[in-house]
Amino acid sequence: MPRGKRGGRVGVLEGGAEEEAARAAAAVPSAPWAFPQPPEAAAEQVLLRGIFEIGRNSCDVVLGERTLRWRPIQPVRPAGDSKYDVLHKEEFIELKDIFSVKLKRRYFVAQHGNGTLLGITLFICLKKEQNKLKDSTLDLINLSEDHCDIWFRQFRKILAGFSNRPKSLKIFLNPQSHEKEATQVYYEKVEPLLKITGIKTDVIITEYEGHALSLLKECELQGFDGVVCVGGDGSASEVAHALLLRAQKNAGMETDSILTPVRAQLPLGLIPAGSTNVLAHSLHGIPHVVTATLHIILGHLQPVDVCTFSATGKLLRFGFSAMFGFGGRTLALAEKHRWMSPNQRRDFAVIKALARLKRAQGSPKSDCNDRWQMIQGQFLNVSIMAIPCLCSVAPRGLAPNTRLNNGSMALIIARNTSRPEFIKHLKRYASVKNQFNFPFVETYTVEEVKVYPRNKTSGRHPEEEDQPHETASEESFPWNVDGDLMEAASEVHVKLHPRLISLYGGSLEEMNDSKVT
Repeated sequence: MPRGKRGGRVGVLEGGAEEEAARAAAAVPSAPWAFPQPPEAAAEQVLLRGIFEIGRNSCDVVLGERTLRWRPIQPVRPAGDSKYDVLHKEEFIELKDIFSVKLKRRYFVAQHGNGTLLGITLFICLKKEQNKLKDSTLDLINLSEDHCDIWFRQFRKILAGFSNRPKSLKIFLNPQSHEKEATQVYYEKVEPLLKITGIKTDVIITEYEGHALSLLKECELQGFDGVVCVGGDGSASEVAHALLLRAQKNAGMETDSILTPVRAQLPLGLIPAGSTNVLAHSLHGIPHVVTATLHIILGHLQPVDVCTFSATGKLLRFGFSAMFGFGGRTLALAEKHRWMSPNQRRDFAVIKALARLKRAQGSPKSDCNDRWQMIQGQFLNVSIMAIPCLCSVAPRGLAPNTRLNNGSMALIIARNTSRPEFIKHLKRYASVKNQFNFPFVETYTVEEVKVYPRNKTSGRHPEEEDQPHETASEESFPWNVDGDLMEAASEVHVKLHPRLISLYGGSLEEMNDSKVT
């Protein structure tokens, strides 16, 4: 195998366009991500077979319809060597985990042309623990131009056959997310992987809240395979809302009153770059930037249920989850202190809302088993969630029994109780104990919910008329919808619409069942 010389460099090329890459075929005797031979390998049709150097071993490499398999070549099997089968077992990767292929070449100072061919580099996705994905490379070393060209073309043909994988993406980046880290996250972690894959991108930097919504109403999306949001929950929810509004408009529907909305026409990718990242965490099982990026690159699509929020028959917005009462007032408080850091703002708002804990008097009306059920009383908080709502402070989720697309929502009601008992309930979200195991907490599985606040004129309980409050409007109630503040002066009708949008992400059940490498 050729060795590097002083003044030389190695590049990974595709047809002659150079990509900088370190030489990964160093002294690694065995690939850490390879598995034993799959049972169905014997029945798999062989597309190509040849000899490549992998690590330090010359290997017999077989390209099948679904897998790439290899085994080190041994001229004569040592007699009585019990370690032979362990050290020289057949290993493989699945073709669906390959996301790019390049020709690997070495260049020397002042050298012109395509350089010296070393072989082929495969860029692959590895499944790690806790639903995490990681990018890696596999070098197939062979100095024959003709041999590598045949294999290179076959790999390109295979990758082109994955029709769900995007070739062009519209990307909305919120530079203000979290501690203004979104720009760095995108250009240091996301963009390099997209470039390796050859995905074309059109990046738009949003300048204010609602900017993505206004742009998506009119911007040209023809020729794009998907839309990506780099930001927090507010940005992600805004882009999802905009895509769904655009779909209704394109279908000729009146957006003020939507009974049966149509599905979004393009899938949405979520790159977590916010403070809580509930949407991305619920989708991927982990708020991990590279994991989210690889799901987008590999075209993993997950249909997700979406809610419509309406008041007096008029659509307010699309969303995935909402909190009314304590959750809404806490967000309203936090929004008044945007000058604080996200974590400081959140902690301050929670402490202040707990110190001035208020009862919301109303009547949630839920649709359970095709019949309406009225629930009346005084409530500290009402949560309506179509997704599990995983986050760092609730690793099992605010609604752990809800799934992304099971066609139902979780209605969680915390009735009036003492402040210490309510705090115990909140602390349970961060523990392994059941946060719903309190006499004042009720849970329902529903498809529709109508929330009727009792005091519609002031937005406050009559006993609190002389106290300051956190709503931005004197005649409205604060709602926390996907981390965004929504105000409604009257009853709100929340209705679930199954599988209304597709998000780039893998099934958590499938990922948990898959082998960890």
